[in-house]
Amino acid sequence: MKTQRKYYDEAVRYMDNAKGYLQNAQKDGKYYNDVKYVKTACGTAYSGVLVALDGYLELNGVKKPRGRRSIEFYRDNVAKINRKMLNRLNSTYNILHLYGYYDGENNADVLKVGFDEAYKIIDTIKTVNGTS
Repeated sequence: MKTQRKYYDEAVRYMDNAKGYLQNAQKDGKYYNDVKYVKTACGTAYSGVLVALDGYLELNGVKKPRGRRSIEFYRDNVAKINRKMLNRLNSTYNILHLYGYYDGENNADVLKVGFDEAYKIIDTIKTVNGTS
């Protein structure tokens, strides 16, 4: 249980940092002004999702491979456990990693969906391992 709690706490810490970066981007209406902070926020939030997924997979008996894990590793293993979680993973990958981090998407509504999905993944870790 302590190991999963560690993953949950670390993922939440990433998300807290990501929210701070978004605040630095200063929203003007429906858009953030500073793409540099948006990219940093999205990259940090996505990293938090991966931390949570590492804990989720470990809890479900999936051993981490040596070296860098790819999105295919996460997709393949999450798909075997929970299809709804796979949909959330795909959304966070697309919105936070591709659109937000790489492309600098600054639409606040789009980013909110990505952050909401990220929190749902992290909250799954919390409820699965009894850290409530």
